Amino acid sequence: MARSRQHRRSRTLSQNFLTDRATVARFVRAARPDPAGLLLEAGPGKGALTTALAPHCRELRAYEIDPGLVPELRSTLAATPHVRVYERDFVTVSPPREPFAVVGNVPFSRTADIVDWCLRAPSLTDATLITQLEYARKRTGDFGRWSLRTVETWPHVEWRLLGRIGRREFRPVPSVDAGILRVERRPRPLLPAAQLDGYRRLVEAGFTGIGGSLYASLHRAGHPRRRLDEAFGAAGVDRAEIVAFVPPGAWLTLHTVLRRR
Repeated sequence: MARSRQHRRSRTLSQNFLTDRATVARFVRAARPDPAGLLLEAGPGKGALTTALAPHCRELRAYEIDPGLVPELRSTLAATPHVRVYERDFVTVSPPREPFAVVGNVPFSRTADIVDWCLRAPSLTDATLITQLEYARKRTGDFGRWSLRTVETWPHVEWRLLGRIGRREFRPVPSVDAGILRVERRPRPLLPAAQLDGYRRLVEAGFTGIGGSLYASLHRAGHPRRRLDEAFGAAGVDRAEIVAFVPPGAWLTLHTVLRRR
């Protein structure tokens, strides 16, 4: 009966627990935790990642939203005093002021909220997350297409897909495979601070989709054709290209050329 209740709760909270030890070890290698650093875990579940990561950091704070999992998790980790388990929704936590990293096998339904939390945290160094494979592929350009979120944050962070995890390595088994997504904050933005707002406005204008092509959208936003021709030539982007197929590096070139007076 208790097992049945836990199963229903897992489904409600979109929890899929990782069971394969080799995959857990692969995740730890991908996360590259700092032995002297602070690590936050979003959704430790039954502690598969938590116990594997604990020896590789100075302090680990694990935030679990499911009250039914917390007592056993605390018992499992009782011998590791540098690991603390909190019964808390991760996205309600205030980010630490000191540098920190985030890890987690995150509930698929909460992925966007958790990623947004990470992007807003000024002291975050990196986040390594198990997400739906499709989400990870969209954010990293693995489909050959780039999302607005990826392009607009590219000067600040690098998005990478570090591997695929088969659905049968989880319990309960989800309907889709998962991916290891890494979001790493750059030591220095790729653009000067004074240019970041202008870059963001350019990206937002381009992603409106007005006119069909990126060239048409930017022209409608007020950029003259002569300057657009120069920028698209420098970036190696066809004038008929649809916005989703323009990689982040080309956006940086477009921005650099279009801001010239």
